[in-house]
Amino acid sequence: MNKPTVFVIDDDRAVASSLCWLIETVKLNVETFASAQEFLDGYDPSRPGCLVLDVRMPGMSGIELQEQLAAQRINIPIIFITGHGDVKMAVRAVQAGAFDFVEKPLNDQNLLDRIQKAIAFDAGQRGRELQHARLRARFARLTTREREVLDLVVDGMSNKAIANSLGLSAKTVEVHRAKMMDRMQAHSVADLVKMAMQNQAVA
Repeated sequence: MNKPTVFVIDDDRAVASSLCWLIETVKLNVETFASAQEFLDGYDPSRPGCLVLDVRMPGMSGIELQEQLAAQRINIPIIFITGHGDVKMAVRAVQAGAFDFVEKPLNDQNLLDRIQKAIAFDAGQRGRELQHARLRARFARLTTREREVLDLVVDGMSNKAIANSLGLSAKTVEVHRAKMMDRMQAHSVADLVKMAMQNQAVA
């Protein structure tokens, strides 16, 4: 698995270099970019980590980059760096989905703490997305009949009731149910119910 990277985006080279040095002191990977567009052009969404992003930059602003990432459904956590006059803007950015914001002048430990929290959040988010993808893949492997049986099992119906509902023999229902349980990697009806609820929640 890729090691998390902190992506620092700031047009002020001195600030970017200072942030890079600070972040490297806690053994984190860090990459710097002089503009939002430079980052956007080269970023691979499969790479975990977080963004440390200046609100105001020439060309594409930090807020505009946030909007671009959201439009592409890229959910990497963003920590905005703001000057005093940008706090209201940063609050709006957090309300729009940014992870956090830090005011200048920067407190080194405060920033590092927030970066660590953002990386942990990203790891949890990616873990949940992976679980959801695996669950969707299990559902996709079901035949139409197996999916029908699953839905009726989740509704609490017995094999006999399912057989009557689908016009099948109880033995045939047992076969479909066994295959369906195997494909879903479910050990009980409770497992199936949880999977069905999770799948519905992320559909």
